[in-house]
Parts: sequence; structure tokens; C-alpha cells
Amino acid sequence: MRLDGRKDDELRQINIDTSFLRGHPASALVEFGNTRVICAATVEDYVPRWLKEQDRESGWVTAEYSMLPFSSPDRTAREAVRGKLGGRTHEIQRLIGRSLRTVVDLKKLKGMTIWVDCDVIEADGGTRTASITGGFVALYLAVAKLIKNGSIKANPIKDFLAAVSSGIVKGNALLDLDYQEDFAAEVDMNIVMTGSDKFVEIQGTGEEAVFSKDDMDKMLSLSSAGIKKIMETQKKALGV
Repeated sequence: MRLDGRKDDELRQINIDTSFLRGHPASALVEFGNTRVICAATVEDYVPRWLKEQDRESGWVTAEYSMLPFSSPDRTAREAVRGKLGGRTHEIQRLIGRSLRTVVDLKKLKGMTIWVDCDVIEADGGTRTASITGGFVALYLAVAKLIKNGSIKANPIKDFLAAVSSGIVKGNALLDLDYQEDFAAEVDMNIVMTGSDKFVEIQGTGEEAVFSKDDMDKMLSLSSAGIKKIMETQKKALGV
């Protein structure tokens, strides 16, 4: 039994609230236990210069990620004050952006860029996976609005997308690590998958020890089953 009473293959309590930001309909507050992230998608009528220079008949989807100073017990200074993004932030927002793009037909967003902003307001492990999960919900809502107002004719979203962490803690494979488990993990892994059960990204690291193929298979199996449940929550939040 884990510190919070969960079984090894049990997710934290997950909630997705699409009415959290009244002034921004394409948004969601996603909660994985005590980890809470606000995700919002904004559409702009332009594409990056490099895409325009390539003369590609395409749109773009990208992401920004940040942790608010009070999101963890020890205050984290705003990166804007420091004058540059940290390596961790840069890596996470690239992960979010490329994950979202795998389930979008960018040609159907011709001339448009959708920004997905993910701001962590409380961090207790799994902020990047919560951001991908909530970011997809915000993206879905933004696209639904584009279709409704006639800005695009066809839905560019090809599949659902969600993510979760898993790891080896004291020799046991666990699903959806909180901060204490992540800190103590011998191995941690972040898994991103589509609704058709395809892997988008697998990030696995032996923090304190090497790991076997059997260990990896256990973590992948836990994550795959967990992501199916997460997608049920996404669909309920979106009413689909």
C-alpha cells in the first residue's frame, strides 16, 4: 500500500474542469491528486516565419509551460525575471507541443497557430503529463469553437491524447507517481499515448539504478491501462 493508500496500478484522483476560467472557454483546470495545472488554448491568425518561408500549406500547434512561484513549497523564481527559460522548462514545453501535434492534421489549420499555455499552480509530481492531458482538452475546445464559427471546415484532431507517469519505487512498478514517489524512484518514466493505443513518446530514466526489459514492460502496461482511464475523464469533461 502506498503512502496515500493507492494500489500500485491505481491513478490519483483525476478531475478536469472546463469551466474554471470563465473568460476563456478553451481552457481546463486539470488535477492529478494535488498536482493542479491550468491549460488554455488561444488561436492566432498567423504561422511562424520559418513555416511561411517554406511555403507550406499548414498551420501550427505549439505550447508554453511554466510553474508559478508558489506552486511548490520552496518558491521558484519566475523565469522571466531570470531572463531566460531553464533547460527543464524548455524540454517540457517542447514535449507538450510535439505531443499535441501528433494528433492534429496541421493542413486543416492553414494560416493559424494554436498556442496551448500550461501553468502549474500546484506541483506534486507529474506536472508534464498533467499538462499534456489538460492541454489536449484545451486544444479540443479551441478547435470545436473554430468549427462552430466557420473558421475551419473539417476537424483537424485525429485522435485523443493523454499522458501519465510510472516508475520503479523500492523494486515495485507504480502508476502515476506523486512527488515523494518520484523523488524516491529508482526509475521513472513518462508515457504519452493516443486514443488508438499508440505510443507518442516514452521517456524513461534510471535515476538510481538500471532497469530490465521486464521492468519496462510493467511500466508500459501500467501506463497504457492508466491512460485509457484518463481518456474516459477527458471525454466526460468534453461531453463526447
